[in-house]
Amino acid sequence: QVQLVESGGGLVQAGGSLRLSCAASGRTFSSYAMGWFRQAPGKEREFVAAISWSGGSTYYADSVKGRFTISRDNAKNTVYLQMNSLKPEDTAVYYCAADPVSGATMWSGAYDYWGQGTQVTVSS
Repeated sequence: QVQLVESGGGLVQAGGSLRLSCAASGRTFSSYAMGWFRQAPGKEREFVAAISWSGGSTYYADSVKGRFTISRDNAKNTVYLQMNSLKPEDTAVYYCAADPVSGATMWSGAYDYWGQGTQVTVSS
């Protein structure tokens, strides 16, 4: 069992930056691929970024490529999402998720564990 707790969300102006953190419990964190997803009001949950267990491979949605960076610190059981040049359309609840089997993927069905989410609001 893995528990995930996101933090770092908040209100920011367009063009600003935020760094989300996701702290994981459990000693097997370093073997999990991790992902970030987001869900805006009235919309489906969508993939944002993913990182392999080693951090050697990363994947991004086209909408965030070049602006967001996913990283991880296995010694701290934490995955991060650095978000720069934020836009109002980035406003959503952001969720981190852990995939113990499949490796880094944009498919939400592969992720077995999910955090409770953190709200990011970007004002224009």
